[in-house]
Amino acid sequence: MNENVKEKDLYRDTSVRYLGYTNEVGEAFRCIVPKPVVWLSYIVASGYVLADTIDKGLKAYRHDSEEGRNKRVFLSMSDTLLWQSFASVIIPGITINRLCASVRYALHRSKSSVLRSPWISTAAGLISIPVIIHPIDLGVEEVMNLTFRQWTGYHPHKLLK
Repeated sequence: MNENVKEKDLYRDTSVRYLGYTNEVGEAFRCIVPKPVVWLSYIVASGYVLADTIDKGLKAYRHDSEEGRNKRVFLSMSDTLLWQSFASVIIPGITINRLCASVRYALHRSKSSVLRSPWISTAAGLISIPVIIHPIDLGVEEVMNLTFRQWTGYHPHKLLK
């Protein structure tokens, strides 16, 4: 196998990645659907985060070297849990929640009933999801490189080689 070819990551390089953004859809619909639907969207997104965390832990465990296996598994799972929690659930969820709330607030005093429709803030939230995904992923990656990964000496891409 060519060493320059990067292994495709099911949880970050395929459409499975969108499961991590289920809570953003829930946040966009927050003013329209019952709260348990929003909570369910967080359960789906959190399940995605845990599935990726377990997957990365198993890959680290299966690494060819017995030496340092426990540390590698711990760091791999910690790195994934932190990255996914911030990039998939926390930052995007807060971003969409505040965006939709801001749109609702801005349109609240409108004389037009069309502009006061909760569907406008929902549409704004849904439209913004594809726009925020890449910058948030890159930002979290950079912060992880400057903090956790630097402090621990762990880098997830080294494991895949």
